Amino acid sequence: MKSLSYLNKYLYKYRWRLLLGILFIIAGNYFGAKIPVFVGESMNFLSGKNPLSEGQTLFWTVLGLAGLIILFNIIKGFFLFLTRQTLIVMSRYIEFDLKNEIFEKYQQLDYGFYKRQSTGDLMNRISEDVSQVRQYLGPGIMYTVNLFALFPFSLYEMLKINPELALYALAPLPLMATLIYLVSNRMNKLSKEVQQEQSRLSTLGQETFSGIRVIKAYIQEKHAKTNFETSSKSYLKKTMRLVRTNALFMPTISLLIGTSTLLSIYMGGLLTFDGSIKTGNIVSIILLIYNLTWPFASIGWVTSINQRAAASQERINEFLKTEPAIKNQSEAPLEVFKELQFKNMSFRYRPDLPDVLSDINFTLKRGETLGIIGKTGSGKSTLLQMIVRQLDPTQGEIRYNDQKLDSLNLTEYRKHLSVVPQDVFLFSDTIYNNIAFGALNFEAVTKEEITNAAKNSHVLHNIEAFPDKFETILGERGVNLSGGQKQRVSIARALIRKPDILLLDDCLSAVDTETEEIILRNLKQLNQENQTTSVIVSHRISSLRNADYILVLEEGKIIEEGKPADLLQINSQYRELHDKQLMEEPKVIED
Repeated sequence: MKSLSYLNKYLYKYRWRLLLGILFIIAGNYFGAKIPVFVGESMNFLSGKNPLSEGQTLFWTVLGLAGLIILFNIIKGFFLFLTRQTLIVMSRYIEFDLKNEIFEKYQQLDYGFYKRQSTGDLMNRISEDVSQVRQYLGPGIMYTVNLFALFPFSLYEMLKINPELALYALAPLPLMATLIYLVSNRMNKLSKEVQQEQSRLSTLGQETFSGIRVIKAYIQEKHAKTNFETSSKSYLKKTMRLVRTNALFMPTISLLIGTSTLLSIYMGGLLTFDGSIKTGNIVSIILLIYNLTWPFASIGWVTSINQRAAASQERINEFLKTEPAIKNQSEAPLEVFKELQFKNMSFRYRPDLPDVLSDINFTLKRGETLGIIGKTGSGKSTLLQMIVRQLDPTQGEIRYNDQKLDSLNLTEYRKHLSVVPQDVFLFSDTIYNNIAFGALNFEAVTKEEITNAAKNSHVLHNIEAFPDKFETILGERGVNLSGGQKQRVSIARALIRKPDILLLDDCLSAVDTETEEIILRNLKQLNQENQTTSVIVSHRISSLRNADYILVLEEGKIIEEGKPADLLQINSQYRELHDKQLMEEPKVIED
């Protein structure tokens, strides 16, 4: 249960709701414990065991006791309402705060973290795990406090009636406490297994839905169903083990409460022979025991809630305590961009893996266009991630002007960048909002700026062809757009920021050569007007036609570099690619 101590800061934040809730529980149980006593007194009057005082009549005495029973039940119900309005509402507020804290942490964690974690598991922690924790904060606390508040009041009333009979009635309780202690340890272990399996099931479901087009294209529905059924059966098996363990609580506690009732009736009957107890008092003790039935029976349920919550909070704590590898080291303002230098820079994802980039040296100056080309897996995209500082060098350094990149104000630095990733991502929102998302001030973006960005990325005519134009709602990941349209909307999103450094990661691969020419011409004009520095990664030589300098990568190393014209004059790999793609272009036109 140590993992749940993380929530103490929230309990302190809402301490007044917590304290009021506890007071309402105590008040409600005070009146609840008095009701069985009034019932017993009523029976004693009706059976003649309690003599009437002078001036008392049986009818009005019993009617008065019945009125008190009704009144105390109403008061008890009112305090129960107030309890739920404080403790249950408090748990919802904490759930809200915890989800926001988790979401904020998700945004702080670095790119490497997301390469190690599955989306389904991350979603499960912010949804299902937080829901389990809320159960502990609401019903878990409420029913636990209810037991500890009701038991002393009931014990006091029982001892007041007859101490000997009260001890017989309470005799099974130590056995009940031992049972709860033994079973709760097993439940904790099983709860962790269930939560982990649920994460795996969520991940499989998320991957299946995301890849549904591939599954259908290869007619692998049966295989996908088999995988999901296998995972579901594993989840069911582990859940049933937890359910069977949890199922031991209610029957056992009910049996022990029933044993208390039988002992009360038997021993109470014996005590009535010598006149040490009245019949109505036996009824009061039995009712007091039954008052304790649900609080004690709920121990099993509450224990299950608490163990599940502890397992869930432990999973949440795992990444809440994770420190991002990429941190903002400064709050100082950023100098105007002049140049970006890579000095003997190497990078590997883990110490036991080979270098993805090795001994990279080049300088990117303001207003220049750098072209990067190479085979798949040569490290082109990783190099762009180093520029964005999603990754830090393993060796060497990157310098912004004359300062180390990792010592700069990261937030300010990224404000001067725009990135169009290789894997284009669009939100399930309007086209307008998807483009405006790239602006530094989302709310201040004008329709004219959106239109210009769309025009420069040569997607305006496609947008205006839709019935709702810029207000067209895109499906998940922009599913209702073609690959080329998605790339061009993504380019428009990058252009609206008017960045100092524009990074294009093979983002023209899905457009035809004519469209590519128009976009590159527009980008060249914008670069000249705004002194924008561009880095263009591509497999196609044609995408690099406006580059001032070329880097050719192979297996993470720069094997060639120079101006395009100079590289074409020598027997270079760049020239080989250029000639090969130049020869293929007429064939494409003929086809």
